[in-house]
Amino acid sequence: MNHKTLFLVEVAVFSSLALLLDLVSGFIFSRIWPQGGSVSIAMVPIFLMAYRWGIKGGLSTGFLLGLLQVVSGTAWIAHPIQGFIDYFLAFTVVGISGVFMSRVSTYYKNGNKKMGLFYGIAGMFTGSFLRYICHVISGIFFFGSSAPAGTPVVTFSLVYNGTYMLASFLLSGVVVAMLYSSASNVLLKKAY
Repeated sequence: MNHKTLFLVEVAVFSSLALLLDLVSGFIFSRIWPQGGSVSIAMVPIFLMAYRWGIKGGLSTGFLLGLLQVVSGTAWIAHPIQGFIDYFLAFTVVGISGVFMSRVSTYYKNGNKKMGLFYGIAGMFTGSFLRYICHVISGIFFFGSSAPAGTPVVTFSLVYNGTYMLASFLLSGVVVAMLYSSASNVLLKKAY
C-alpha cells in the first residue's frame, strides 16, 4: 500500500472509530449536559493520528469526525455558524496536537518514554484546550440564554464547557498514555 492510500485509509478508519466512541459516550452522558457536550474519548483517535501522521493526520481526522457527526444526525445544530464552530472547527483543531509528533515519536523510538509522554500530554492539552475555546465561543454567542439568572454568559460558558472538556482531556490522556506505554512500537510503525 502506498503512502497516500495508507494515510487516507487510516484517516477514514480512525474518524469512524472516533464517531463510534462519541456515540457511546453520548448515550452514557446525554442526560448530564442538556445543551450538549459529554465526557468522551472521541479525541483519542485524533491524537493517535496526529502523533502518527502529524498535523495533516490530526486535522484531517478531526475534520472528518465533525463531518460524520453532522451527516449521521448526531450533531445538535441551532445555527449554521454554531454547527461549524462546535463540530467542524472544534474537532479539527484537536489535530493541532500533531505539532508534537516528531518529539513524541523520537522519544518513544529512543526508549525515553518519560519525555515522549511529556510531549504527548502537551499535545493533548493543546488540542483539548483549542477545542474547549471553540465550545466556549459557541456557548457565549448561541447558548447564552441558558445561563442561570444573574450568571454572566461568559462565566456560564467557561464553566459549562469546562466540566466535560477537562474530564475528556484527562480520560483521553490516560487512554493515549496507556496505549503508548504498552504499544508505542505498533503505533509509530508505518506500513510503507
